[in-house]
Amino acid sequence: MSRLTVNKTYKLYIGGKFPRTESGRYYELKGKKGNLLANVSHGSRKDFRNAVVAARKSFRGWWEANAYLRGQILYRIAEILEGRAEQFEDELRAQGSTPAAARKEVLKAIDLFVHYAGWSDKFQALFSSVNPVASPHFNFSVPEPTGVVAAVAPERSGLLGLSSVIAPIIVGGNSGVVLASQSRPLCSVTLAEVINSSDLPGGVVNILTGMRDELLPHLSSHMDVNALLLCSDDPAEQKLVQGEAVENVKRVRLHPDAPLDESPYHILDFQEIKTTWHPVGV
Repeated sequence: MSRLTVNKTYKLYIGGKFPRTESGRYYELKGKKGNLLANVSHGSRKDFRNAVVAARKSFRGWWEANAYLRGQILYRIAEILEGRAEQFEDELRAQGSTPAAARKEVLKAIDLFVHYAGWSDKFQALFSSVNPVASPHFNFSVPEPTGVVAAVAPERSGLLGLSSVIAPIIVGGNSGVVLASQSRPLCSVTLAEVINSSDLPGGVVNILTGMRDELLPHLSSHMDVNALLLCSDDPAEQKLVQGEAVENVKRVRLHPDAPLDESPYHILDFQEIKTTWHPVGV
């Protein structure tokens, strides 16, 4: 007896839940041969606003969590990714990757989360300092998270690009709203399932799918977003976000349309430096 395959429904990930887009819109994702792979949620401005609310609500608790715990959770994400590697490879192949390239991308994504898990309790020492001052005081500079960070993942990388923008944002204590690749979105919902199973508090990571040209102005101009990461080679997109971000002096980081390298300096991109003075005891 023949049966119909139960196809996956690709939804958004907001506040630790998987809601349908409030607009009710979807777009068709086609394979190399023109076959329908999935109907993908076409996220709206309201979906983005809901994600920012969830990110802001979760920010304080995540920031106050100790660095060791944040590292353990990122390592847990890597563990679950390892266990579901075959599924991610299948999704990448369906979206056009060769088997070798898909395998390589999945392994790099796993290693990337392990890399940033290791930095969780070390980057503070690297970027902190004791400053010389001409008075009887100790003067310390230490990094603190910026707050809510919006990010536009690389368009040409389905899993590694998305992972490479999420990990450095959250390991530093920020919460994030990430727009996944428009043409390679399949891994975004599967990665959201991994994140949801990793003990990461709901709202720390929110993942949207949809049209870049529609959502980018909202990511750039929202007054409760403290920083923005744009992975793009398009000068028009770069100019747009820099212009819109002026309204609330939003920090903007531009990066080519490619996964971010493993580096603690990507953590520093979304840290503020707080300087404290303390009198020297007699």
